[in-house]
Parts: sequence; structure tokens; C-alpha cells
Amino acid sequence: MSEALIAISVLWALIFIYAIAGSFDFGAGFWAMVYEKGNNPSAAGIANRFLSPSWEVTNTFLVLLVVSVVSFFPKASYTLGTVLLLPGSLILILLTIRSAFMVYSHSVKRYSYSTGLRVVSGITGLLIPGLLISVLPIIQGEFIDTADGVQRLLMGKLFSSPTEYAYLGFGLASTLFLSTILLADYSRIAGDEEAYGRYRQNAVWLGPLTIFMAVLIILTLNKYAGWLMVNLKARQGWFLLSIAAFAVGYAVMWWKREGRELPGVPRLTVVAIVIQYAVASYAYGAAHLPYMVYPYSTVMESITNRNMFHALIISYIVGLIILLPGFIYFWRMFLKDKRYVTNK
Repeated sequence: MSEALIAISVLWALIFIYAIAGSFDFGAGFWAMVYEKGNNPSAAGIANRFLSPSWEVTNTFLVLLVVSVVSFFPKASYTLGTVLLLPGSLILILLTIRSAFMVYSHSVKRYSYSTGLRVVSGITGLLIPGLLISVLPIIQGEFIDTADGVQRLLMGKLFSSPTEYAYLGFGLASTLFLSTILLADYSRIAGDEEAYGRYRQNAVWLGPLTIFMAVLIILTLNKYAGWLMVNLKARQGWFLLSIAAFAVGYAVMWWKREGRELPGVPRLTVVAIVIQYAVASYAYGAAHLPYMVYPYSTVMESITNRNMFHALIISYIVGLIILLPGFIYFWRMFLKDKRYVTNK
């Protein structure tokens, strides 16, 4: 495996982890807002207990992602920094607002203030994934123009194209779907069947909606990214495997277990759906190669020098060794310990 392929694999793995963790985090903020306004304290409480510790960990992967792009692919950073300047700036502004309000919420107990904080968390929980998913149609190249050797983003063309809204719909549906299945599992751990029923009900209709939005993306690619569509067709076996994983995860939601009032095994659903996204993510990423930004930047042209590459790989291995015990401890304390999950 070449150095460029190893580097882009590390980068894509970080993108996948952040996409999944971010979906859990942003979606939880949205559901906390919805169910607080809907006077459903049980479901809102579950979302808030998950959201309180998780958003800090999620931002760790975003920092790693940005550092990886600049470090491994410095030659592509100029193009990416230019065409993603506006959406990237909006994402950072929204993340700053959301993080500030999340920190502030721990020191403010007045109801009027806490309600406003949930609204900010819920709205940004939809806006941020929408802006993040917009990066994908941008780097397909159709919405980038070059003038005097400088690339610029054609915002008008981007937001008047159906492919942007297909990606946007897929991003929002995925965020809500992934968060509902995780919160359903979280509710089952807490022994809260009322909240579990709410989140399971949402997952039942959000799952097919997510697949529908993915199909819409495929239908728009012929016009806006024909080169990518050709590569995706060559990897259709992976997408069929992804659909099979989705079918398993979706079917498990009707698996009736003895002693349970409501059907479903949410932990198996979460595992199967994450596998589905992992397989589809791999197929999409492989189809996008060798380009990082089509047709301006490839992974082979953009990779850093060999000495820097080896130093970065060693740094990432050491960093993983240091961080992994912390992530395991976080999992045991906030996502598995019933004393925290049940608010005791």
C-alpha cells in the first residue's frame, strides 16, 4: 500500500468516525429540543444525558480531521481552504456558538435560559450537518471555477442544483436516523420504555427516508459528476452489501424478545446500521479516488514528503495509544454505567 493510500485511508477513517459520532451528537441536540417543547420529559431527559458529555469528545475528532488534512496533504490544503472558505467558516461559527451555549448551560439553571440553550443546540444540530454534507458535492468539481489560477466556489450554481439538496436531505435524514437508533438503545439501557418507544417509532420512518435520499443522490450524479457515477457503478457490490446490512438492522427493530413490552433489539440495530454506513462510506471513498478535489487535486500529487509522512504516522499511533484508554473510560462512565444513564 502506497504512502498516499495509507494517508487518505487514515483521513477517511477520521471522516467516518466524526460523521457517525457527529450524527449521534447533533441529532441528540435536536431531539432534546423537540421533546422538551413537546412536553415529553422522559425522551428529552435521555437525549440530554447523552448530549451532555458527548459533544466534547465529538469535537476531538474534528480537530484531528483538520490537522490530518493539512499535515498529510499540504498541497491540497490551498484548494480546499479556498473553495471551502465560506461553508467552513459558517461551520466553525455555528460550532463555536453551540459549544459556548453547551458550556453555559451547565452554569445556568433558570428555565427561561435553559430553554433558549436547547433551541440553539437543536437548530445548530441540523444546520451543521447540512453544511458538512455540502462539502461532498463541492469536491466533485462541478461547482468550482478557475480564474487566473485560483479556484473559487460557484455558490449560485451549487444552491440551484438538485444534487446539493439531495446531499442535504441525506445528511439531515442520516443525522436524525442514527441519533434515534442510538437514543433508543440508550433508553433501553436506562430501562425507559416510554422513551424507547418514541425513538423506535422515529427510526421506523427515518430509515426508509434515508435510503430514499441516497437514491436521489445517485439519480443526480449523472449530470453533475458523471466520472464519480462511473466509479460508483464499478463498486455496486459494496452498496448491495450496505443495503443488506441496513435490512438486517431495520428488521431487528421488529424482533420481539421475551419480557419486553416493545419489540426490537436496539444494540443490534446500531451495530448493523453503523456497518452499513461503514461499507457505503468505503465504497464512496474508493470511487472518489484518486481525486481529493476533482479535477484539481489528487492524493498522489498532494501527499507530504516521506520523512513528514513517517513522523505523522508515528505521532498518530502514539496519540491513539494515549487517547484510547480515555475513550474506553468515557464509554464505561457515561454510555454504559446505569447510574449515569438512569440519572441516579
